[in-house]
Amino acid sequence: MNRIGVVVFPGSNCEYDAASAVTDLGAKAEFIWHSATSLGDVDGVILPGGFAHGDYLRPGALARFSPVMEAVRSFAAAGGAVLGICNGFQVLTEAGLLPGALQKNRGLTFLCQPTTLVVASTNSVLTRSTSLGQELRIPINHFSGSYTCTDETHQQLVDNDQVVLRYVDNPNGSRDNIAGICNEGRNVVGLMPHPERAMSTLLGSADGRALLAGFVGQTVVVA
Repeated sequence: MNRIGVVVFPGSNCEYDAASAVTDLGAKAEFIWHSATSLGDVDGVILPGGFAHGDYLRPGALARFSPVMEAVRSFAAAGGAVLGICNGFQVLTEAGLLPGALQKNRGLTFLCQPTTLVVASTNSVLTRSTSLGQELRIPINHFSGSYTCTDETHQQLVDNDQVVLRYVDNPNGSRDNIAGICNEGRNVVGLMPHPERAMSTLLGSADGRALLAGFVGQTVVVA
């Protein structure tokens, strides 16, 4: 994978972090404004973190109606790799590309801190370069990051091996310690932690490289 589109909504604030991360892994990043009706010739798409449309109504509720989301939906349906990080995860659930929803954190507290994740499945475009049970130190930065879903949906996620990442020490009250999930096709992934902020030990952790290396199509985990 060489060309990664990074969708920018009004209120996005992690697009440059995402672009820098994939560029560091050898991909070419291209920004795509939310009013675009085409993704162009990209190999993967990232919906970055931030506060799309100011999180009005609820996070991601307005972004799902942006023209670009129809192109993202078509791209995903054709098997294209789509990654939603934090606010991007919220957008994907609001758009129906991933099941469940993200609600306010337990204790109604904004969280900005390192967290430890465990890889629950390697069968996704994000986790394919990791090992089952591998622990990753990845930061979070959110207020509405507690994953929730119906009992039926949760059972489907577990039965279909769609839970890809779990928190070791659940910081926000997410159901079943869920930090990230994928769709049934394995090509659409959403997670609340920020792997693009864990690209160097100089900044605390380089564990995000193992996740994003898989997403951009590398077959070898970058240490």
